[in-house]
Amino acid sequence: MKKTVIVTGASSGIGSAIADAFAMCGHNVVIGYNNSAENARILEKNLLSKGCSVASFKADVSDSVQAQALIDFAKETFGGQYILVNNAGIAQQKLFTDITDDDFDTMFNVNVKSVFNCSRAVLPLMIHEKWGRIINISSMWGVCGASCEVHYSASKAAVIGLTKALAKEVGPSGITVNCIAPGLIDTPMNKHLDKETIADLCEETPVGRIGTPEDVAKAVLFLAEDTSSFVTGQVLGVDGGFI
Repeated sequence: MKKTVIVTGASSGIGSAIADAFAMCGHNVVIGYNNSAENARILEKNLLSKGCSVASFKADVSDSVQAQALIDFAKETFGGQYILVNNAGIAQQKLFTDITDDDFDTMFNVNVKSVFNCSRAVLPLMIHEKWGRIINISSMWGVCGASCEVHYSASKAAVIGLTKALAKEVGPSGITVNCIAPGLIDTPMNKHLDKETIADLCEETPVGRIGTPEDVAKAVLFLAEDTSSFVTGQVLGVDGGFI
């Protein structure tokens, strides 16, 4: 059955791959974006040219009003049963003692509050349908922590805690809530890493390579399927065995 899939941060990287995967599977897809309007339009145009059912919508989902507007747009445009992929996020490398109040607040607003905002907005629709999927994108650093990324690691750990708690609350309504914890993925967010660093990380990864956005998208598809309806409150590591 065709679902309506809302993907935040869908204009590039992991989010773009997730939106593409769901669209190519025949679902209705809302491409949520904030700053990368051109990338979102290119993705939308490309998928429309392939006969996919997609629409893009600009929203800063760290703001509850805009997050609600995104969900309302999905309802008005497509309706049906809903899958929410909370992918919007930022990263920053800094010594702990150099992290400012603004750095910390911005990190948690984008990485955690956005998950809260979008999930809260979509849940009434899912409860009405007695079916829903919420899939949150965390990070392996939310599981084990990363030096010089304390506020990032803490925000991604918070996403994991939110996932586990919400899964218990909404499970009786036919809604599953799960989390993906990607490892090093070849995305624009990691373009600052030099070749030597990437080589070292590949060597530390048992499968011997960095991941692709498509690797994450396939895991998200699995968690969205009816065949995974008994899987909820889980953290699925897509990290090549790094941790």
